[in-house]
Amino acid sequence: MITILKPAVQTTVQDLGRKGLRHLGVGRAGAMDRLSLTVGNYLVGNAGDAAGLELCITPARIRLDTDCSIALTGADCSARLDNTPVATGQRVLVAAGQTLELSAARWGFRAYLCISGGIDVPSVMGSRSTDLNAGIGGLDGRLLQRGDILNISAPSSRQPATVLILPQPASVPLPRLQDAIRVLPGPEYDEFVPEARDFLFQAPWKVTSQSNRMGYRLQGPMLVRRGTHELSSHAVFPGVIQVPASGAPIVLMSEAQATGGYPRIACVIAADQWRLAQVAPGMSIHFESCTRVAALSAWRQQHDYLQRLQRSVQRGQREH
Repeated sequence: MITILKPAVQTTVQDLGRKGLRHLGVGRAGAMDRLSLTVGNYLVGNAGDAAGLELCITPARIRLDTDCSIALTGADCSARLDNTPVATGQRVLVAAGQTLELSAARWGFRAYLCISGGIDVPSVMGSRSTDLNAGIGGLDGRLLQRGDILNISAPSSRQPATVLILPQPASVPLPRLQDAIRVLPGPEYDEFVPEARDFLFQAPWKVTSQSNRMGYRLQGPMLVRRGTHELSSHAVFPGVIQVPASGAPIVLMSEAQATGGYPRIACVIAADQWRLAQVAPGMSIHFESCTRVAALSAWRQQHDYLQRLQRSVQRGQREH
């Protein structure tokens, strides 16, 4: 078990989300930074979609009430385990009763705590992820609070007796906040005036305080669309950039609704959505145009990186 001694401002149980239910109006939810959660799970020997904790706006304190291994990924929160520093991107062995403390993030916005075996909460529609908007999944569909106790599943594989350090191959470097977010043109891209299309890629876009797990509201130049005809409702998904009548774009995030009616000027490529999830409100981002070929190549590089990491962990398990 683990006990929440002090939650981050937004602490939730998350896995990779609900699959194959958007036609029923059920959104994906799940981790905002899916890459960091997957990496953390692989480091502790879990399946990539095991449930962990997403901690947004630290500090936080968590007591680990069972022997286990843990890994922290995502935001760098200067973590300590009973006053011993814990680096991001490493497997760390924990004895029952030890306390993990995360300070305010020095980099990034969301930290992920993965524990060998994974967080054991009931599966709702095929996922343990918390959907705050729908009020389902996780622990009663809500944010975790001080005093909450969560069970941990038994590890599915043998745990190495040594610490494993996350490899950092050049093909997938650690994220940098100054990197541009790559996007593909959306279905209604050509309906926007040329100046709006230029603004999309040339202007800085500030993530506003009205942003949440459903969508990031951006502040910048007004994006003007030709004509005022309404669109029929259409399917939307995380990464889509919608532009309502105000001209201020909204990037749909993990808890995005299943359908929408705003014009879609662009879509953040799958390989970059984790980067966007680490941008805090008040910070600015830039968009960069991307081709479909380049988007697929970036996704394959990320996929290959995860496979190499998983194989490395499995080798370590066999050797011990």
